[in-house]
Amino acid sequence: MDALVWFLGAAFFLVAILVSIGLHELGHMIPAKRFGGKVTQYFIGFGPTVWSRQVGETEYGVKAIPLGGYVKIVGMLPPAAADLADEVTYDADGNPVTRVRKSNTGMFTQLISDARAAEWELVGADDADRLFYKMPWWKKVVVMGGGPTVNILIAFVCYLLVFSLYGNPGEVEADEGRPVVDQVSDCVIPYREQRTVCEPGDRPSPASEAGLQRGDVITAFNGTDVESWGQLRGLIRDNADGDAVITYLRDGQERTGRTSTTVELRPESETDETLVEVGFLGVVPTTHRVTGGPLYTLGQMGHMTVDVAQALTQLPVKVWGVAKAIVGVEERAEDSPVSIVGGSRLAGEVAAHDEIDVPEKVVFFATLVAGFNFFIGMFNFLPLLPLDGGHIASALFEAARRGWARLRRRPDPGYVDAAKLLPVAYVVALAMIAMGGVLIIGDIVVPVKLGF
Repeated sequence: MDALVWFLGAAFFLVAILVSIGLHELGHMIPAKRFGGKVTQYFIGFGPTVWSRQVGETEYGVKAIPLGGYVKIVGMLPPAAADLADEVTYDADGNPVTRVRKSNTGMFTQLISDARAAEWELVGADDADRLFYKMPWWKKVVVMGGGPTVNILIAFVCYLLVFSLYGNPGEVEADEGRPVVDQVSDCVIPYREQRTVCEPGDRPSPASEAGLQRGDVITAFNGTDVESWGQLRGLIRDNADGDAVITYLRDGQERTGRTSTTVELRPESETDETLVEVGFLGVVPTTHRVTGGPLYTLGQMGHMTVDVAQALTQLPVKVWGVAKAIVGVEERAEDSPVSIVGGSRLAGEVAAHDEIDVPEKVVFFATLVAGFNFFIGMFNFLPLLPLDGGHIASALFEAARRGWARLRRRPDPGYVDAAKLLPVAYVVALAMIAMGGVLIIGDIVVPVKLGF
């Protein structure tokens, strides 16, 4: 049964990501067609075709390797006059409609020429006004930005549902009013040791010495009325290793406990991990998950944007760490990136775990799908070909260059020739394939563990 549940959880995540990929490609295809562009293919996956169907001028299908998708928009690369054959067919406006590449020299020059030739094999005599490179710059931005925007919208919807219906799993706060004790530490565990089990020789916690129990309501600390957890925490931290008289309610009866807080190295604040000496009591208040609507979700995703941007700058180093883990040089880091294979494994492990409640499993799946979509969206906005962000950057550069020429009353410089950046695109594509391969192998050989 556990194996079946594991498989269903993994399959659910994989299907969710494939649906996200399909929606991403729709984010490109729909505006491209609305703007009059010609889209000849819409596929999910790469490699051999598993299934396809021709509908109008577009072929829709699924390929064997479910690691992405694509739409073929005709006319992404403009023609280059130097690359045209001796015999060229022109349309009524004088634009080249068909051409055949004869020969060229230089590896990159030949690659660019071959790419142009392959691009123009799909251009028909009636397609002159439907070519992508002829679209106004803002239409190009909408078409290429539509895909990653869809991924970010999927992430927003997933996070919104979780934050509004369940609460933010990563952000909890004490209940308003007087602090209610939820947990009492049995001993004092040094902060740096990062363990939860007491060991012989550990000192009993001041809270346990004072006789505090779960459910007690703390009303005063050293004679100061306590009205919130934040106030109590400040009193404890400032008390250092001084005496502590704690007044609390248990079953409606007022009681008093006496102890001495101890000095511990603790983070200076919730946002600053600098360790300082503070007073320590050893109680955890009753908390609740923070909930919020659209504005709260946008705020949280704003913080996530910074985190993802930092993760993107560290991605090659993180992947290199996974490669070293594969060959046994070091352990795989818990925060290392994972592929779709790794995400499916994590989803399967959570689905099959008996001690996790169903609502928490649903929340995990939703946040996992949201996290993947948010990362995919941000990654595709990078201004590098062949990513969507590379085409967006090209369109914005075209707009700036033409605008500057008009301002200076100079001749129109024409369309930006993205084909000249194909060598960069090939290098980026190879790097992406290499990193993706390392992560997939790592997720099979040394998978990330959830720690349960």
